[in-house]
Amino acid sequence: MSDIKDQIFQELTKLEEGAARLRATAVNAGKQTDLEVAILTEQVRNLRAKNARAAELIDQSVEILKKLKPVD
Repeated sequence: MSDIKDQIFQELTKLEEGAARLRATAVNAGKQTDLEVAILTEQVRNLRAKNARAAELIDQSVEILKKLKPVD
């Protein structure tokens, strides 16, 4: 009977260790996901700023071209 108890406790210990590893993996994956989201958010913010600046430059270019266009 003692052998069966020992075997059960060994199995429970293995299950606990496996669960702890899975929890750690899940926590690390969550942290990595948070980091990736933060990086992507910053990249999107930068791209939007560059896009706005490009739109301004295009508008300025169009205005210059209109001024240079010969009057018929």
